[in-house]
Amino acid sequence: MDKLLIPVITVDGPSGSGKGTISQLLAHHLKWHLLDSGALYRVLALAAEQHKISLDNAKALEALAGHLDVQFKAKTIGDSARVILEGADVSEAIRTPECGNSASVIGAIPAVRTALLERQRAFCEPPGLVADGRDMGSVIFPEAKLKVFLVASLEARAQRRYMQLQEKGNSVSLDRVLTELIARDKRDTERAVAPLKPAPDAWLLDTTFLSIDEAFSRIMSEVTQVFN
Repeated sequence: MDKLLIPVITVDGPSGSGKGTISQLLAHHLKWHLLDSGALYRVLALAAEQHKISLDNAKALEALAGHLDVQFKAKTIGDSARVILEGADVSEAIRTPECGNSASVIGAIPAVRTALLERQRAFCEPPGLVADGRDMGSVIFPEAKLKVFLVASLEARAQRRYMQLQEKGNSVSLDRVLTELIARDKRDTERAVAPLKPAPDAWLLDTTFLSIDEAFSRIMSEVTQVFN
């Protein structure tokens, strides 16, 4: 089947905007495939650590990205997919703040982004794909019929991220989370290749004062209009 005929919904936005949870809900509801593009960079960051590759060694990171042994294995509806790196379940290991920051650094390297580009596009399979990331609508799937871009205040995003980390047993202060978000936003928006920004035809939704259910409901209304 021509991949251009496969329906794609992209969900982009900064960390803490709700794009990960929303994307999973959409994929589960529609019974479509899910691409967590941020996880690919996190997996690469973890693989680099395991293989003792420095984050400033662009050539080695590019080579590692081109041969990254990673799989996403979906669990039951409502649960997150398992992330398998070189045969080991790294679903939790890639969700630490340190891994997230390393992923952001790696994501700013043009050669690495190029190496992972085709890997991401390969996730586009029938019956459809929900792609979660920062440049899904602007770079990876520019032909997507629905491009959602989520935004939220820095304070709201920091609080959400802080609560997520607390629930997982990570001991971290809100001030530290806020500082890391500011640094990450700066890297993501100012990088030379595929900076974080809405595609020209993206549909923007501010989730600052919305619950996940409210945000999901609004996006599903847009999905119905676009695909029906």
